[in-house]
Amino acid sequence: MSERSAVETEQPVRVMVVDDHPMWRDAVARDLDAAGFEVVATAGDGHQAVRRAKATVPAVLVLDLNLPGMPGVQVCKELVGSQPGLRVLVLSASGEHADVLEAVKSGATGYLLKSASTEELTDAVRRTAAGDPVFTPGLAGLVLGEYRRLASEPAPVASGERGAPELTERETEVLRLVAKGLSYKQIAERLVISHRTVQNHVQNTLGKLQLHNRVELVRYAIERGLDDV
Repeated sequence: MSERSAVETEQPVRVMVVDDHPMWRDAVARDLDAAGFEVVATAGDGHQAVRRAKATVPAVLVLDLNLPGMPGVQVCKELVGSQPGLRVLVLSASGEHADVLEAVKSGATGYLLKSASTEELTDAVRRTAAGDPVFTPGLAGLVLGEYRRLASEPAPVASGERGAPELTERETEVLRLVAKGLSYKQIAERLVISHRTVQNHVQNTLGKLQLHNRVELVRYAIERGLDDV
């Protein structure tokens, strides 16, 4: 298959937009559609968002935090828990550190302020779909600091937990770079492997460790000192 035909047959990223302001929600949906994404659904409140996301199974949820009925962080927590492959990009007017950290702890992959340009938004959605953490400048350091704080707290031990699953040398190497805050693209360049291979290693590691998202994965790595290696 030629490179051209491969590109043509590539499926567009399925996206859902959740915001309680109709004009803003419709504008974001139009911008994403124009950029080549497939907007499979929109929603204006938390309960509606959960129902429609479960029905349409988007790859990326563009989510506002301030929603009627059910807060955005609860929507994120419920959907990420039930749809492990879902990536959540919070798009919020709030840059308050407490809001950012709460979103990340609920399972959000990234956090972008509504002051971002259309180009920044579409780039953020693409990167989120690829599994990269995307944060408005100035927030990434805050989030990594929170990862480290969480890692300093004792993690709950599951009943009947046995020894840690054995990771391959490459999985451990990828995990170490994830814990250092590198994006999947940066990891791929560092290890001279494809972006998809990095994603596969991360998914395999999540499965082996019975973890659900990047927050838990980074915490696991930092607890074991892998970020200092």
